Amino acid sequence: MVNIRNDETRLFMARLLITDDDPAILGLIRAILEPEGFEIVEAHNGIEAVEAVEHSDFDLLILDIMMPEMDGLEACRRIRQFSDVPIIMLTARDDDMNKILGLEYGADDYITKPFNILEVKARIKAIMRRTGRREQDREGTRLIVKGDMKIDCESRRVVIAEKEINLTAKEFDLLELLATNPGKVYSRENLLNIVWGYEYPGDARTVDVHIRRLREKIEANPSDPKYVYTKWGVGYYFRG
Repeated sequence: MVNIRNDETRLFMARLLITDDDPAILGLIRAILEPEGFEIVEAHNGIEAVEAVEHSDFDLLILDIMMPEMDGLEACRRIRQFSDVPIIMLTARDDDMNKILGLEYGADDYITKPFNILEVKARIKAIMRRTGRREQDREGTRLIVKGDMKIDCESRRVVIAEKEINLTAKEFDLLELLATNPGKVYSRENLLNIVWGYEYPGDARTVDVHIRRLREKIEANPSDPKYVYTKWGVGYYFRG
């Protein structure tokens, strides 16, 4: 059972890095989120964001895509080389290609501009709540072993054939859920609800992108998977 009090305490203590070159956007997000108890750190381009994550810990990042010196997509790609911190991208409303690229590079979610600040708050809180619930569920060490794959649910590490695999937060969440329930088929809608949360307003493409990216990392041949299978017309399941 979820401890709501601990959940809300964790939200209150969350530390966020907001990266945007528009002072008005930074000021708006700060003004809305600080009264909610979030600690806000600002960066003004991708270079500053990468350096900040290298030298400090954050619970969540918000990256604008269009920025000088280094854009948000490149910053996301670089951050994913050493961190699985949840990342939300800010994109133009009709910029579907950048939305897809952001997910491919390791982002967990995206918000379109101009955005509704209530949507921003809802998405941030949804990610933070899910992270807190998974931490509470993993009391004590829990290890899932499937063939040459080892999934350490406490440290959130995946090792295949003695090689550690670097997964993003959402990729790990998907793998953990599927591997914990081998053979059970989850529809895209189920996975959106469980991994992203009932508040998440995204669509099934988000799941497909993350599953494809997960397969590229854990499967020797992603087109002929050993672990994560597709049940055509239904969804996805894990076979160990």
